[in-house]
Parts: sequence; C-alpha cells; structure tokens
Amino acid sequence: MKKILIGLSFLLVSLSAVELGKIAPSVTIEGENGGKLDGTAWHSSMLKGKVYTVFYVDPDERDLNNPLADALKARKFDRKKVNSVAIINLAATWIPNMVLESLLKKKQKKFPDTIYVKDKKKVLVDKWSLADDNSDILIFDQKGRLIYKKFGQVSDEEIKKIIALIEKMI
Repeated sequence: MKKILIGLSFLLVSLSAVELGKIAPSVTIEGENGGKLDGTAWHSSMLKGKVYTVFYVDPDERDLNNPLADALKARKFDRKKVNSVAIINLAATWIPNMVLESLLKKKQKKFPDTIYVKDKKKVLVDKWSLADDNSDILIFDQKGRLIYKKFGQVSDEEIKKIIALIEKMI
C-alpha cells in the first residue's frame, strides 16, 4: 500500500510539473498568494504571443543570474516579440516583504519592460515543481510551450545558447 501511495504522489507531482516541450499547467497568482506589482493577478496564460524568459527567484539568490538579465537587456530584443517575467519567491527568505517590494520597484526602473510578480506562498514551487530557494530560468515560446529550463546559475556558455535559442524562436 505504501508503494502505491508513493507512486501516486510522484504521478501527481509529475502531472503538475512544467515539462520541456509542453505548455505549463495553468496557474494564477493573486490576492494573499501575491500578484503583479500593481496588485493585479498574474496568470500563466499570459506567457503566450511572445517568447518569454521567466526568472523565478529566491530574493537571497537575486543576483545569481544577473549576467543573463543583463545580456538579454543588452541584446535589445523587440519587445513585441520577446519579454521577461521576474517572479519573486517571497516565502523563500527572511527579508521582510516591505523591503523586497522597495527593491522590486528599483528593479522595475532598471528593467521597465519586465513584468514583476510576487509569489508570497511558493505557488510555483508547488504547482510547477520549481526549485525552491534558488534562481530558476524558464523560457517559453510564443505558444506557451517550455523550451528551456535551468535551476541555478547559468554559465556564460549557457547565456550564449539562450540568446541563440531566443533568436531562433522569433
């Protein structure tokens, strides 16, 4: 019986995990769970129509993938075709939300085209099986299919591959 329950648990996790080549399971972050900086809801269905790079970040790891963010900004992709979303895992840190929201507003000024989302309850850790306490990178094509996934720091070589992948998709 125990083996059956463990097997069912893995099946349920895999059904909700975001998988390469597939559209991510539908998720909404709103209300007490968080949402966009302006207070409105964020829906995973918004990851369509453009190539989107999603940064899912523990605030304690916020600088880990700055080289990728800077490379994307320097490339100056057409914002009608390429955009980014930074989802901040607020539940992964001891830093008070008020302090983090101030930092997010500063980041918004540096990256004005990026959509910033607050995840106050680890919604994407639970719903998409993302790595907690890390800096995760997800890239979605125009149809909303996941085409790249990395948990942790991307190397300089990976940054070149990511830029090439995005260029190929647009």
